Amino acid sequence: MHNDELIGLVPAAGKGVRLGLPYPKELYPVIRNNHYKPISQFVLDSLTSSAVSHVVFVINETKHQLMGFFGSGRRFGCSISYVVQESSSDHGLSTSPGLAHALDSAYHLVRDKTVCFGMADTIMQPVNVFDRALASANADDDAILILFPTERPEKFGMVHTDSNRRVLEIVDKPKETDLFEMWGAIVWRLRFTEFLHEAVNRLGISDFAEIMNRAIQQGFRFRGVTMNEGVYIDLGTYDEICELDMRYRGE
Repeated sequence: MHNDELIGLVPAAGKGVRLGLPYPKELYPVIRNNHYKPISQFVLDSLTSSAVSHVVFVINETKHQLMGFFGSGRRFGCSISYVVQESSSDHGLSTSPGLAHALDSAYHLVRDKTVCFGMADTIMQPVNVFDRALASANADDDAILILFPTERPEKFGMVHTDSNRRVLEIVDKPKETDLFEMWGAIVWRLRFTEFLHEAVNRLGISDFAEIMNRAIQQGFRFRGVTMNEGVYIDLGTYDEICELDMRYRGE
């Protein structure tokens, strides 16, 4: 995959209504070494450290502050494009039409590239997770899922793999499961980009886990690479904000 042209894809179109912040949650401040660093800069750093020079943020019509902070991307060593995901509701209370729709909103920019997809409200360690995924890819892999151990399976897409690390199934947010690894980011090739585009636009499927499972059932090769010593923090609730603050306090 390293020989293919890479592009970063970061969905940031949710309204963040659960937190009720007066600014986009992607700009939530993580103070490190006496400097402000928004939560979304962590995934950008992961992408640019893996030789991704073009990153697409999928946003909604309210994310002016996010655009104002990141601008063209020049300060961060990359070029940044912005795609506005159009809302499926006239009421503005729903977060967005969903993750699959957000990812497909950038189809015109990513359709002929290898996509490195990460979430804007998360911290992943080590910083080179995409490099490690790309280095592990085989010629016939359609997608590499970057996996992290978790004790909160009910929050994440849990991943069932075989002994060769081939992904057999995604079990989304199970209340009970024997699985212990969740996907935190994904690298995929253009064959899956086309499958996603077809699923969203022709079949009307909005559930990203369902789309991945359909691809796997149709013979797409998904493999997992585990960050055994890795850290994945998702900024979705105030409990997670407290966990984040405790982890980085004093650094």
